[in-house]
Amino acid sequence: MTTATQDPAPPAVPADAPAARRRRGGGLGSYLLVRALLIIPTVFILVTAVFFLMRTTGDPITASLGGRLPADQLAERIREAGYDRPLLVQYLDYLGGLLRGDFGTTSTDRRPVTEVLTTYGAATLELAVYGLLVAFVIGIPLGMVAAKVRDRYPDAILRVFAILCYATPVFFAGLLLKLVFSVWLDWLPVAGRISTRGQIQLNRNGAGTGIFLIDAISTGDGDLVVEVLRYAVLPSIALGLLTAGVFLRLVRTNMIGTLGAGYVEAARSRGVSESRLVRKHAYRPALIPIITVIGLQVALVLSGAVLTETTFEWRGLGFQLGQYLQARDFVAVQGIVALLAVIVALTNFVVDVVAALIDPRVRY
Repeated sequence: MTTATQDPAPPAVPADAPAARRRRGGGLGSYLLVRALLIIPTVFILVTAVFFLMRTTGDPITASLGGRLPADQLAERIREAGYDRPLLVQYLDYLGGLLRGDFGTTSTDRRPVTEVLTTYGAATLELAVYGLLVAFVIGIPLGMVAAKVRDRYPDAILRVFAILCYATPVFFAGLLLKLVFSVWLDWLPVAGRISTRGQIQLNRNGAGTGIFLIDAISTGDGDLVVEVLRYAVLPSIALGLLTAGVFLRLVRTNMIGTLGAGYVEAARSRGVSESRLVRKHAYRPALIPIITVIGLQVALVLSGAVLTETTFEWRGLGFQLGQYLQARDFVAVQGIVALLAVIVALTNFVVDVVAALIDPRVRY
């Protein structure tokens, strides 16, 4: 007589498991909410730090115009701007202005800071996009090559190249590029965003976005588009190399780890070619760390844009920031830094969203 045996029943899953996971903060909605709320203290801390650091040398009017105006006129300007009030009152008034979109008025040229931001912001945006494109085009393919030829002579050369890209100051790279390609070879313009003739044509027929490539395309003049791109080549390379070295090392490291994973070894044992393993199996997983560090790299690109724009006389926010720092116009500096802080914070939020959608593990 045989006795039928029954398989043990699987352990019961608590009915409230999904709810418990959500309470622990594992849901996408709660993750994004926390990341969005973190933007507020990030911007607040940076704006506060800049405000009080700018006041360590006194009020902005005295710092920028002291010695160039008679004492009575200087005192009148201080009173009009409200810098004779207690520092805490000035701080609260400054925060209130930021909430209303009022960044103040520059001390040197008496322009609303919002006008400065809108006038020169498009140029910095255009240069930052060019720089990131150069970083992607150079860093990611070379990182894949370095991983494929790991520990061989070409890999050593590429690793040294990555270190040089990251360690070389932007202004030095810019000066070297200008010396070689503008002075010695005379292939590319030495400075500026466009020629005087091209600027007149853009003002007359362009779309007026402030992004010269878009404005040039809107005119329908191919020669003008080529001219805009020729002026952008050297600044873009100088700025992009700074981040290309980071991308190269990240892609190399992560692809080496992915190529040693079990599923890749299984594909290799089935006779899949090494080039196909790199393209199909190791490429996408290696890009996830790139996405997670893009936010930090945007901050690096924006800080490098200050030196790049100054080196190439690319008249964007970085160039103007250098001019206002020399003039000790701290109101303008505060406004530009506040805008850059908001851009970096929003970029990090977008990167967090993309990373959470691609890899759900980052939510927990």
